[in-house]
Amino acid sequence: MVKSNWFKNNWLILVTGLVIGIAALVLGVHGNPGNMGFCIACFLRDTTGALGLHGAEVVQYFRPEIVGILLGSLIAAVAAKEFKGRGGSSPMIRFLLGVFVMIGALMFLGCPLRMVIRIGGGDWNALVGLVGFIVGILVGVVFLKKGFTLGRSYKQTLAEGAAFPVVYVLLFVLWLAAPAIFKFSEKGPGSMHAAWGLALVAGLVVGALCQRSRMCMVGGIRNAVMFKDFGLVAGFVTIILTVLVGNLILGKFNPGFTGQPVAHNDGLWNFLGTALMGWGCVLLGGCPLRQLIL
Repeated sequence: MVKSNWFKNNWLILVTGLVIGIAALVLGVHGNPGNMGFCIACFLRDTTGALGLHGAEVVQYFRPEIVGILLGSLIAAVAAKEFKGRGGSSPMIRFLLGVFVMIGALMFLGCPLRMVIRIGGGDWNALVGLVGFIVGILVGVVFLKKGFTLGRSYKQTLAEGAAFPVVYVLLFVLWLAAPAIFKFSEKGPGSMHAAWGLALVAGLVVGALCQRSRMCMVGGIRNAVMFKDFGLVAGFVTIILTVLVGNLILGKFNPGFTGQPVAHNDGLWNFLGTALMGWGCVLLGGCPLRQLIL
């Protein structure tokens, strides 16, 4: 009976993990960098480069997956009558924590979502990262138990809540209509990408499912530690298993520390990067994927 209730309560999380894993594999087969079917931090970095806001020429491409995730989650929230603008509490602390999370992700070369995708591809450097991620989350949990809070968020207008996705969609339309004004990588990870239509659809599906299931890479470990709730962890594990099985079927499983795509094998920096990321995500209330959905 307990098992039956557990599956009844968490089936959508399991389905979401399965779909994310399959979508990551499909995008990888159709052009995305290895073990990077999805990576929120990397895709935001690439998009920032496409807008000319940084000068690293190897990571400049407007990633449609981000547009899809934003739109998919927005549509799902509106359909469920859950869409509402919120904000106003501790903006500077939130900003700084976001900076720390992004720095940690780029030290590791991946967000928590890419970390589990890398594990499924056989990249053992990501296992070192997972240890750091868990340590960072545990440190963050200590902060929460000691009373850390970002304060109460306040209701904002619908226009305020819709502003970011609307601007992002307008930039995407402009990217399609006038690509010459954007930057494109000619080599490196930014030059590797799936067709924009496929990437957009994959993002739409993943965004909608994540909004409904509340999927969060950091939330699973936090909930397991603080509340003994293992539902979100199950989604975390499902992504790993799906990507692992898919890579074995496709003949792309490549176990080891060296020769991994878009990765480095410096264990110390992998550990420190994900520890910083885990700590910041706990204090912010979610991983980069969850922050994008929210």
